[in-house]
Amino acid sequence: MTDRAGTPAEPDPPAAEDGAPDAQEEPRRRRRHWLRWTALGCSVVVLAAAGVGWWFYRKLDDNITTDTTAAAELQRYEKERPPAGTTTARNILLIGSDTRAGEGNRKYGRDQGTQRSDTTILLHLAAGKASATAVSLPRDLMVTIPSCRKADGTRTREQFAQFNWAFEFGGTACTIRTVEKLTAIRIDHHMVIDFRGFKKMVDAVDGVEVCLKEPVDDRDAKLKLPAGRQTLHGEQALGFVRARKSIGNGSDTERMDRQQQFLGALVNKVQSDGVLLNPTKLYPVLDAATKAITTDPGLDSLRDLYDLARAMRSIPTDKVQFLTVPRRSYRYDANRDELVQPAANDLFRQLREDKPVLVTPEKEKKDGDGKPDDTETTGPSATPTFTGRNAAEGVCE
Repeated sequence: MTDRAGTPAEPDPPAAEDGAPDAQEEPRRRRRHWLRWTALGCSVVVLAAAGVGWWFYRKLDDNITTDTTAAAELQRYEKERPPAGTTTARNILLIGSDTRAGEGNRKYGRDQGTQRSDTTILLHLAAGKASATAVSLPRDLMVTIPSCRKADGTRTREQFAQFNWAFEFGGTACTIRTVEKLTAIRIDHHMVIDFRGFKKMVDAVDGVEVCLKEPVDDRDAKLKLPAGRQTLHGEQALGFVRARKSIGNGSDTERMDRQQQFLGALVNKVQSDGVLLNPTKLYPVLDAATKAITTDPGLDSLRDLYDLARAMRSIPTDKVQFLTVPRRSYRYDANRDELVQPAANDLFRQLREDKPVLVTPEKEKKDGDGKPDDTETTGPSATPTFTGRNAAEGVCE
């Protein structure tokens, strides 16, 4: 038989004997068997990864301490507080607690049962993630502190005193109420960080680079450093931002400027791809950060903090600004501070209304007190400009 004229047909393949496997069936069976095990293996890996990811998430989430006491106290005074903003801008009060209580903090001195705060920063995150402005509030600023509830349940009287007494009197809630009375700015959230938490944050990013014009030897701050460029880790970094008498002119204003420089360098380090895109570096930073802070209920989850970090990440470093509220020596006591007006109110108004604030490095021009001008304007609608710095400026510049 032929397929077509003159062409012999191909012989038909021999039929398989009854019960004998098809020669091509066995490889197919092995492939299906391999694919099933591969799929099963991939499923196990995916589930395991999800389980590990969930474990890490729960661990980091559980690290965060929630301050419900301050939230309850603030609720009692809701009617007297500034109204909440109408935009997506947020104001966060950052408080550095120098409590000696807790693991690793006792070596900085004896704990006498009172809270202390030498560092308070009002962080304004503009709507649309346009900028972040961190305003340092001097510990020795003379302000009106409202009547506050103390830890033992008793109440203080309203009084005119130095700012850091608010934290000692009534903790976070008293400090927030004092800031709100001073600025008329609604504080949306707060974070409190202690000595140990600060050190762990710096160590988690492998240290922060600074430059010293002169060597430092400060026993009170437990700090001894040579002059020049160097990277500071936990204990040294803490001493650097706490030192007062041994660096510069010994003023608290200069210490706040040094803290701002250091925080700018820390922001730069954390925002670098070497940290954020490297899981082995990012996890220690997240672990240290979540263990270090006590927050209000609105920021007490990893998701809340992630959203905040993502907002900060999207802000260019030259739009992350640091400045000290316009201040000068208090007229009745040179060891205390008072606000410079109308400069301070100009700053508070801009933040309250979520309007731009500009900062420039310290200039040669001096005011009547022999200090740099705190603000400049060129007309009624001009953007106020204050002495300060941004995170893009290297700490060694």
